[in-house]
Amino acid sequence: MKRRIAIVAGGDTSEYEVSLRSAKGIYSFIDKDAYELYIVLMHGMDWHVKLQDDVNAPIDRNDFSFMKDGKKLTFDFAYITIHGTPGEDGHLQGYFDMLHIPYSCCGVLAASLTYDKFACNQYLKAFGVTVADSILLKKGQTITDDQVVEHIGLPCFIKPSLGGSSFGVTKVKEVSQIQPAIKKAFEEAQEVMIESFLQGTEITCGCYKTKTKQVVFPITEVVTHNEYFDYDAKYNGAVDEITPARIPDSLRDRVQQLTSAIYDILGAQGIIRIDYIITAGEKINMLEVNTTPGMTATSFIPQQVRAAGLDIKDVMTDIIENKF
Repeated sequence: MKRRIAIVAGGDTSEYEVSLRSAKGIYSFIDKDAYELYIVLMHGMDWHVKLQDDVNAPIDRNDFSFMKDGKKLTFDFAYITIHGTPGEDGHLQGYFDMLHIPYSCCGVLAASLTYDKFACNQYLKAFGVTVADSILLKKGQTITDDQVVEHIGLPCFIKPSLGGSSFGVTKVKEVSQIQPAIKKAFEEAQEVMIESFLQGTEITCGCYKTKTKQVVFPITEVVTHNEYFDYDAKYNGAVDEITPARIPDSLRDRVQQLTSAIYDILGAQGIIRIDYIITAGEKINMLEVNTTPGMTATSFIPQQVRAAGLDIKDVMTDIIENKF
């Protein structure tokens, strides 16, 4: 009998539409001969399963079940692809833990930690991982322009400490841009991160581990046509994504080893993707950890899977079967 899989998408942030694209990608990747697939959409308290002919069935949140043809159906596994709350920050993971439903990604602690960029960077810094200098502002706190220039310098990035897809991010090059950028970032999250600018080559590396294997994917080099790797570059093609990256083999090996080590430090599960900037002297600076990376056909992880000579369907099967 086929395992019944929920591909859980949507969420309550600006990344809602991005999540829907990832759900379609994952639906196309998973082996339909082996699994029975349903896309579950969440937005606020509206949780429903997409059925055929645009018919939706509400989810019973007591046991994450739904009714189809007069029969109550439950799920054997949840593939979480919500970018943002509640699927990337640990909330949904805790819910599934309480229902004893296995899921695709990191547990509560790793998810909540990595969702908070500032907290994650400071945590990994304690393990010797190099990160950019940064300042954290919580809602209601203020900072003067002079303090930003003195402690972080210009240019710098001002962005939400929570969230992704470059929503609310500003590359600040002039003092007059600082306060508007802070205001913009606070519109996306309750915490704002002011981070020093690093000049170098941007790369990203995916990884997953199971009970029987450890896979670190080829590295992708990110060459944006814009000021930085913003939403337009990520989703509207204003970027060159080169896999494998044009970096020396010795540097490639170091990045892959670091990616694997960070996976273990965090106690990660499923597929993660870590973004880096390589600065002068081949210095590896970690930018952020993505525990529910984008999974459209053109996203970084599928690109890296192809470059590794692997079949994305087999990778999805690894992720699912590792929980049984």
